[in-house]
Amino acid sequence: MFTIEEADNFTIDQIWNLYRKHVNPSQVELIGTFPFGRELVEYSEGCWIYLKTGRQILDLTGGIGVLNHGHNHPRILKARSNFAAGKKMEVYKSFFSPYIAALGANVSEMLQGDLNYSYFPNSGAEAVEGATKIAFKYHEGKRDFIVHSDISFHGKLLGAAGLTGSPEVYFKFPTIPNSVSFEYNNIASIKKLVTELRSGQTSNIYAIIVEPLNASTMRSLSPEFLLELRDICTHEDIVLIFDEVYSGWGKTGTLFNYMRVLGLAPDILTYAKSFGGGKASISGYSYSSKVASAFNTIKDATLHSTTYYGFGEEVITAIEAINIIREESLVQKSFEIGELFSKLFTPVAQNSKNVKELRGSGALWGILLEDKLVEEIVSTLAKLTFGKVDLLKDPRIAKKVLNSAIVAELYEKHGILTYFGVNEENPLIISFPLIATETEVRIAVDGLKEVLEQNLLLLVKKFVELKINGPRAKVR
Repeated sequence: MFTIEEADNFTIDQIWNLYRKHVNPSQVELIGTFPFGRELVEYSEGCWIYLKTGRQILDLTGGIGVLNHGHNHPRILKARSNFAAGKKMEVYKSFFSPYIAALGANVSEMLQGDLNYSYFPNSGAEAVEGATKIAFKYHEGKRDFIVHSDISFHGKLLGAAGLTGSPEVYFKFPTIPNSVSFEYNNIASIKKLVTELRSGQTSNIYAIIVEPLNASTMRSLSPEFLLELRDICTHEDIVLIFDEVYSGWGKTGTLFNYMRVLGLAPDILTYAKSFGGGKASISGYSYSSKVASAFNTIKDATLHSTTYYGFGEEVITAIEAINIIREESLVQKSFEIGELFSKLFTPVAQNSKNVKELRGSGALWGILLEDKLVEEIVSTLAKLTFGKVDLLKDPRIAKKVLNSAIVAELYEKHGILTYFGVNEENPLIISFPLIATETEVRIAVDGLKEVLEQNLLLLVKKFVELKINGPRAKVR
């Protein structure tokens, strides 16, 4: 049995071997392809990761939505250490939790509209599935269909995956029945489904779930679409669910992305990721009084529950996380990050032969590369090999390899860690913590400018060499 101290001193080869034997062998080949998959972290703080080699890395992954507060925010650490030092009660099952009461009230205070009731599970997918359940219960099981977008990511649990429109979820598991999709940002496709899915004069749709911003493609629903969708759901008594698991809590320059549209509110809102301040695994869904009316009897009190709901340290972390957002003006800071990044990078994009489009707002941005460049890479890849993998079986392989090459170069030459979206267009994603300063924004722009001005075909060839000489080569 290993101790914590022994784990702290593992070499990368030891970790690769233990992953192969006891965790997930494929992850070794995937992550080990990149230079960051071959190095180890000593500690992290703010916007930065500090490696065991002494190197300092600017983290622009945002923890894939988790690190709005940055790594190890001092107020988050203090709240958690005080909770532990006081030996506070962790598991509330028989007693009422003052922390759940406070968190529910605080969330309600920060949301616009009648979203006064909340439940706090652990993951975004759990929040989505809980929201789906109460939407179904609102109609007492008398409606059959739930509608989602053809471009979406709602999670990988059985139910949430069935509502996800993404090539990442390529294997079809059993899931929520009667889920149908509409074309993202096309209100006509919604109207068509509303017309078709009727039972007599009544709609047979119990819920429509959408992401106001799809963070995998960096595509947004237009204000016109969102307002008309709200009107349709109100008129047809369809429960409208906004999934802001990634984009919530200030990421895009407003507290939630839907709040860019004045007066708009869903019936249910799901959120997670940075809700836990970068330290706690906690999510939530908040719902209206109308939806809450479906749970007005004692037998409904535990119709939906989870073992880890309301664990004390998770909940107090979320309390502190959203208080930090308000008291340290992180939503305003997110907006300012977006203004500065857009001002500095837009000229780079306009003058680059490699950049097709810049999308985003606040602290979250996507860079799409030119289609012609991708076509050239397909030709280049046809002459190369990744061991036994047939590259051309994946129609998006050129975009993936191109972005992977850029991600690797940004890390290796500029100490910048980022990633790319896995849905459809595969944008290169730049995700700042909301505590980022002008210094971090300028470092990001300078690094991107230098890498994107290079011959990207040469970077692709370099990345292929990196892959060939990766972890798999060591076990041959």
